Amino acid sequence: MAQAPASSTPPLSLGQSISWSTITALTGEVLPASHFEGRVTVIYWWASWCPFCREQTPEMQKLWIQHSPRSLRLLGISVDTKLEVAQQHQARAGMTFPSTWSTEGLMRIFPRPRGVPVTAVIDRRGLVVQIERGQMFPEDIASLARWL
Repeated sequence: MAQAPASSTPPLSLGQSISWSTITALTGEVLPASHFEGRVTVIYWWASWCPFCREQTPEMQKLWIQHSPRSLRLLGISVDTKLEVAQQHQARAGMTFPSTWSTEGLMRIFPRPRGVPVTAVIDRRGLVVQIERGQMFPEDIASLARWL
């Protein structure tokens, strides 16, 4: 149940501009900034120990499967303190959407929230247009596609 330390950087805010950088997924896949730029991207902070994440993750997976062909990007960010724990959980949970680990460098772009799950939407212009703290209902997750 260990957590990565909370970021000293303020959390994301509506209207904030995001500058993408290269991200290494838990699987080792390298996602260049161009993978996200100009695309609607959902950021989903999760943890292996979070019961609310266990309920929300399958709905995020459905969103990914249904809308990734329409250019939706989804990036999970694990806040677990151990990389191996995050990788094992991703495999066990059947998460096929890209996820990464909340490292010091990543927290400069995406500060770790105080609790999980947290979901944010970044529009094609790179602006944060929606932030949801806590577990989302399935219909609310499905409605994230409206930003496409």
